[in-house]
Amino acid sequence: MAAVPVAHNRIIEAIMETIEIPDSAYDTAEARYKDIGNWFGRQDSNCGRFEPHILPQGSFRLGTVNRPLDENTAYDLDLSCKLENGITKQTFTQEQLKVLVGVDVESYRNARGISEPTREKHRCWRLIYADQLSFHMDIVPCIPEETTARKTVEEAMLKAGADRILSQRVANLAVSITDNRHPSYRQISPIWKLSNPEGYAQWFETRMKLAAGLLEKRAADARLAQIDELPVFRWKTPLQRCVQLLKRHRDLMFQTNSDVHPISIIITTLAARAYRGESDLGDAMEQILGQMGQLVHPDNPRVPNPVNPAEDFADKWYTEEGKKKRLEENFRAWLAQAQVDFTTIMSSRDSGFIAEQVQKKFGTRLSPKLLGEQVVYSAPAVIASPKAHIIQEVPARPWKK
Repeated sequence: MAAVPVAHNRIIEAIMETIEIPDSAYDTAEARYKDIGNWFGRQDSNCGRFEPHILPQGSFRLGTVNRPLDENTAYDLDLSCKLENGITKQTFTQEQLKVLVGVDVESYRNARGISEPTREKHRCWRLIYADQLSFHMDIVPCIPEETTARKTVEEAMLKAGADRILSQRVANLAVSITDNRHPSYRQISPIWKLSNPEGYAQWFETRMKLAAGLLEKRAADARLAQIDELPVFRWKTPLQRCVQLLKRHRDLMFQTNSDVHPISIIITTLAARAYRGESDLGDAMEQILGQMGQLVHPDNPRVPNPVNPAEDFADKWYTEEGKKKRLEENFRAWLAQAQVDFTTIMSSRDSGFIAEQVQKKFGTRLSPKLLGEQVVYSAPAVIASPKAHIIQEVPARPWKK
């Protein structure tokens, strides 16, 4: 990719403004999960004696949520319900833990007048919460992982090159979760599915903190001593925004066939690994798109979980179903197209053409007149023909069923 001119960088910012959710949506999500946490922690709750903690995970925790393409689509708010004490793998089955949590989820639904029934998913309970802002709230029951497994995770992270302090801190956050597809779901067993959403979030924060100067300014603007005092969604780092832009590009590219698209955790992980602390959004995108593909391992695990290197986020790529859906080919095709599209938009000198491509690739309407005031003459377009405006499209076949 060619270097991004300053004026074109403003175009990326303009796209970002149209897909980013307002801070008030994060505030609403926080109020929702704190309300659930208070319900679970009340004296007469089913889970209260086990010290329940409700924590956000996924894109709301990372600050990488996008507005839905369809305004009628609900936001996905993923939560973990961690019971800190009194439940072990020696005393409870996964099913018993899930039922235990489910009782309080159902009583919360009734207490808050949520009309949609609670739904059981493989790993979680789903609440469909709709008032001024609609959410699918997926609540995953979990307990702290045992010492031996935490030590194994720590050693694996160290072997993979992670910092010792981070490895120890993150490993101590590992949890065991319920999954009704697990072979020992209904049996007392030491083998449960290991997960670590909070550890992943803390790892992601270390990648964002590579932009130290930018975050110091964010903290200073908020009159805070350090960035950790500011909610993560307010950090608004180039890494967070690049992840949002890449997910939106993915969503548009696979809009009619979303079940075969590259999953968000792969995009987020590879982007975070590729990021080098660029404070400029255009520079960050150039770095990330240039390196993501090289960070996919040639052997399994292809895209290891940074906080549990034995887990492969791309494990579905080499299943029979994944091969039929061409999941790896779809990822490669998407990445190649993203490289083409960002280069095309950022190197064009035609404001009308830029507006057309932004609409097509990101679902965002930008005024050609406004763009005309921003775009400066720069190097010739790398991919787009400045005369005919012909874009090099990656063949559609790989991501079609």
